[in-house]
Amino acid sequence: MSKVKVGMVQMTCTDNKEQNLQKAIEQVRAAAAQGAQIVCLQELFTSLYFCDVEAYENFELAEPIPGPSTQTLEKIAAELGVVIIASLFEKRAEGLYHNTTAVIDADGKYLGKYRKMHIPDDPAYYEKFYFTPGDLGYKVFKTKFATIGVLICWDQWYPEAARITALMGAEILFYPTAIGWSTAQDEPTNTEQYNAWQTIQRSHSVANGIHVVSVNRCGLEQDGLMKFWGGSFVSNPFGTVLYQASHENEETHVMELDLKKSDRYRTHWPFLRDRRIDSYGQITKRYIDED
Repeated sequence: MSKVKVGMVQMTCTDNKEQNLQKAIEQVRAAAAQGAQIVCLQELFTSLYFCDVEAYENFELAEPIPGPSTQTLEKIAAELGVVIIASLFEKRAEGLYHNTTAVIDADGKYLGKYRKMHIPDDPAYYEKFYFTPGDLGYKVFKTKFATIGVLICWDQWYPEAARITALMGAEILFYPTAIGWSTAQDEPTNTEQYNAWQTIQRSHSVANGIHVVSVNRCGLEQDGLMKFWGGSFVSNPFGTVLYQASHENEETHVMELDLKKSDRYRTHWPFLRDRRIDSYGQITKRYIDED
């Protein structure tokens, strides 16, 4: 299909896992009613962003994938005829956990999962305490409506991840996300951080000639100390922002993307053609020392 309608669900979450899941399902229905064919939910949408603290009881939020949440979403996907991108806390085995996104096709079939590769460890983002880095590599999923690539939050800062996923045939890059501002920060710092976040993802559109869809949560969490900045957006294959959500409000938005535009931009700006793959061996080094 050359055109596909993409739904983005930007919402607040509570400490009630079942309520969050049902809220997300309601918004998937709302997006489908607007014609959405692929619906992306934000990172770890069934809970608050629990990585603000290192607390062992938070491991109880995890579940197998496939598992209870994916089984519920499979029924919704089949009923509505939509693809669902669902970011969940995966319990792989006793003591082994991942930050994982499941992809469910429009007929309700579970297509597989991507495990977050880049795991941050910053104040209020203690993800290394919870998540083992992904070991499935980068992934694309051939859904009914498009071949999609899925990366997760911190992955969005790494051009290598976007490049590899695009080279695997992704027609759209999706980034389920949970990122915010400390409420103690000043507005210039907030603006600079958001602009950097959006700019790096728009650059993935430009470098790879594909649409990027980034879906972030919103609302106050961590006892009011963290404001998730929303600002979910879509950029076209040359980095133009086609839609941007507010920083404040829950929003479910549907946008039609013309996948044929990738060929137009890649033809006129042939970055893939001119890659010097014979010269990139050093990219696998941690740092290129002088000697």
